Amino acid sequence: MKHTDSLKVIRLAALVVILLAASSCISRLRVGELQSESQSVALGDAESVRVEISMGAGELDVTGGAQELLEAEFTYNVDELTPEVEYTDGVLVVRQPERSGGLPALTGLSGYRNEWNLSLNDEVPMEMKVDVGAGITNLQLAGLSLSGLDVSVGAGETTVDLSSDWASNFNATIDAGAGQVRLRLPSEVGVRVVVDAGVGEIEAPGLTKDGNAYTNAAYGTSDVTLQIDIQAGIGKVILEG
Repeated sequence: MKHTDSLKVIRLAALVVILLAASSCISRLRVGELQSESQSVALGDAESVRVEISMGAGELDVTGGAQELLEAEFTYNVDELTPEVEYTDGVLVVRQPERSGGLPALTGLSGYRNEWNLSLNDEVPMEMKVDVGAGITNLQLAGLSLSGLDVSVGAGETTVDLSSDWASNFNATIDAGAGQVRLRLPSEVGVRVVVDAGVGEIEAPGLTKDGNAYTNAAYGTSDVTLQIDIQAGIGKVILEG
């Protein structure tokens, strides 16, 4: 395994421990051979889509640029975590299988890997919901046609890139239990971010602070406004305007 992959495994294992240490009624899984698979969902005549992504623990990357509605690459070495992809009546679901007793007992697994690379179509208006138990979440959403965003992460490092010239208003919520949240904001579109933080710090260079609300220079003057609410438990919130 490459040095970078080794570091990734160490970081991911530490994050998984945070989330799963309290689990007591779950069976242990086994690491097998590394598997890679590709899946896609045809664009068809979709006019709007609701995207629901649910991962128990792992590394998630979401970007735009797909020719189809979804173009996905999955890499994993635990058979029971083979991802499922479904598309019905305008709802696209990408998820890990549910198991009785809760999340699988991933703590203590040597060499555990679970990596999703999801590319979505830029043109189709979509509402997105992302739910990650623990891990590294990288949502590069600039360029997509978002109409709403709901992100929930139990523990880990989360990056949400919204630095795009958005054509219409939308609301976003980010709920992070423990870890770091980095939010990249547009400069030409008005933004108001309300942060309800527990234990940790908030960095917001270049933004104007009023109580627990942060606004950029375009807020109140641009035709489009993003309203973003962040709930953070333990960790750090970085707002990049």
